[in-house]
Parts: sequence; C-alpha cells; structure tokens
Amino acid sequence: MKDKYAIVAQGLTKRFGTFTATDHISFRVREGEIFGFLGANGAGKTTAMRMLCGLSRPSEGTATVAGYDVCRQPEEVKKHIGYMSQKFALYEDLTVYENLRLFGGIYGMSARDIRQKCALLLDELELTDQRDVLVEALPLGWKQKLAFSLSIFHEPDIVFLDEPTGGVDPVTRRRFWELIYKAADRGITVFVTTHYMDEAEYCDRVSIMVDGRIEALDTPAGLKQAYAAESMYEVFLTLARKARRNSD
Repeated sequence: MKDKYAIVAQGLTKRFGTFTATDHISFRVREGEIFGFLGANGAGKTTAMRMLCGLSRPSEGTATVAGYDVCRQPEEVKKHIGYMSQKFALYEDLTVYENLRLFGGIYGMSARDIRQKCALLLDELELTDQRDVLVEALPLGWKQKLAFSLSIFHEPDIVFLDEPTGGVDPVTRRRFWELIYKAADRGITVFVTTHYMDEAEYCDRVSIMVDGRIEALDTPAGLKQAYAAESMYEVFLTLARKARRNSD
C-alpha cells in the first residue's frame, strides 16, 4: 500500500533579514506516525514548527499539512491540527470541566459532542472526581496530560507537541507517552519536539536539525547504527557538536 503523508515539506526556508533560521529543509511524515523533531536550542525547530502550523509564512519552499498548503491555506491548516506548547496554556482559574467545555466550543464542537467527549475523557484520565477542581490545584503531571488531551479534543489529523513533558518526573513522562501512543493508534499523526533523548527512542522516526538544516533523519535504530552509537543521546551529541550558532 502506498504511504499517505500528513506532512510534506520541500525546501522549507525562513529568513529574518540576513539570518536564515530554517534552511531548505525537506521531509515527509506518514499519517499516524510519531515523528520526533530534535535539535539543540537555536537549531531552527521552533521556527519550522511555526511555519507548519500556519503561524509564520515561509520565505521560500513549500509545505502541506493535512493536505493544505501552509502558505495559501493557513486557516484550513489550523482547523485540522492540535497544538500543545511547552508552556502550560490552560486557564488555571477555571475548573477542569470548564476548560474542557471552553476548548470544545473554541473548536466548534456541538454542546452534545462536548458533553459526551468530556465524560469519556474525564474517565480515561481518572479525573471524574476532579471535574469541578480548579486547574491551578492539579499537580503538574495532571496538568500536562489534561493539556495534551485538550489538544486532541476535536480529533485533529495532526497534533504538534512542543517540549510537552518539560519539568515532569520520568514516571509521569512515561504515562504521558502512553497517551501519545493511544492517539497514534487512533490515526492521529504526532509531531513532537523533545530534549529528552530517551523519548526520542519512542518515536517511529527522528530528524535532527543542526544550524537550520536537517542533518539526519531515520528510525532511532537506523540512526544509532549509522553513527555507531549505543543511544540516541550519543547520536544527538555527535551531531550537535557541529553547530556553529546559538539562537534561532
């Protein structure tokens, strides 16, 4: 069966004056794939993600996300994706249920669908007893899982996760990845950035950016073999040493 692609980037480039943040990157992400997008601070990965989300117009090159052109159809792109930033983005002065209801409305879901999805989600996250608790009172790990669940509340084709597990303990990170696997099993494509190299092992494929370019792209096993490394950390360190710049 021919592969279907959720994301296709060809020569994607972003310049800020004389500085090239993202330099002619090309890659494809299969539907339902968990795709790791790695790079040290300043590599250009955040700039690339903003272009793919329809938030920043490329200086050169093309990209389609969920079949929509990021230059000509950015609003359609936004309708078909979910996004979770590295900074907690829920409303802490609202309850768990109020956040769910609010975001469901923002996504254009019907009141009936919101009620049904809320009940299922609260049960899945074991938060039914906390539905009327203010989000600010939840532990960080629960906040992160709730934020992720809200990013896919409307069943998008693709979800972009920007450092989603920053600051949480290893056990909570593993549980968070269980939610990612469940989303991928439902056919949602996952595009994730992380600075935890053990998490890179959980991805189907991984790209590593250096100075605005994709320096390597393969499965974790393929990358470790190519660089004679025992871990993704060793692969990343080998490539990151080539970097010459410090910021996007």
